[in-house]
Amino acid sequence: MSALTPLHDPFDELFRGFFVRPMDLHAGNATAVAPAIRMDVKELENAYEVHAELPGVKKEDIHITVDGSLVSISAEIHNQTETKEGERVLRSERYFGKVSRSFQLAQDIDDTQAAAKFNDGILELTLPKRAAAASKRISVF
Repeated sequence: MSALTPLHDPFDELFRGFFVRPMDLHAGNATAVAPAIRMDVKELENAYEVHAELPGVKKEDIHITVDGSLVSISAEIHNQTETKEGERVLRSERYFGKVSRSFQLAQDIDDTQAAAKFNDGILELTLPKRAAAASKRISVF
């Protein structure tokens, strides 16, 4: 038997999670969690190509920043589901949130030449590599 602390209430253990119910947004058993940004990154000779899945996101809700070799993608998500039986609402669920993902590439990006397209929930980024500066020898006088 374990010793009880003065703040420990055995009824807390009994009712913990009793009123908490996972939300099922789809027909399966998935609980409501913020979706992750799934992506593929491909390195070409002079650029990187990124394909990121952002289903249900509007083009104007996507934000992309490039800082050297660090790329950040964020998006605002607005999902609303309502199940009706005639005029009677049986279930209404909403999810409003933000997802983001940052990753580091092996080489700096030329952000002046970077391009983005968004079609059918897929964000396509073309991130040209910045030309490497030639090393310069400095003479000591």
